[in-house]
Amino acid sequence: MTALLDYALYTVILTFTAILLGAFLRNKEWTLEGLQAGLSNRDHLPEATPLGARAQRMASNSIEAALLFLPLALIAHEAELDQQVLLGAQVFFWSRVAYTLVYLAGVVYLRSLIWGVAVAGMGLMVVEMV
Repeated sequence: MTALLDYALYTVILTFTAILLGAFLRNKEWTLEGLQAGLSNRDHLPEATPLGARAQRMASNSIEAALLFLPLALIAHEAELDQQVLLGAQVFFWSRVAYTLVYLAGVVYLRSLIWGVAVAGMGLMVVEMV
């Protein structure tokens, strides 16, 4: 497996972790009521805490980012441009790791800056593919 595909796999793992973390924090699944809510059909969830709501939004944003990044990585791999786009993929992935942590911590302006760096990483990938 190439380094680019490694970063694609890491992105899948990070996204899945964000989804799990979002649900866990949103539903307060360390409590009996939260665990029951998490295992239910979720028709009547209690109000989310600020952290739980941020975690859920962060998970949604992670899905959106993966939806854009993963096709880029696969297209680049298929075109045998793995090495050319690797820096962009690395910038994207590590920015998303930082984004996840900063979003959960509630740091507003830094979060947006880091989001922009991740987008720039995808932009680097696109520039190398055209």
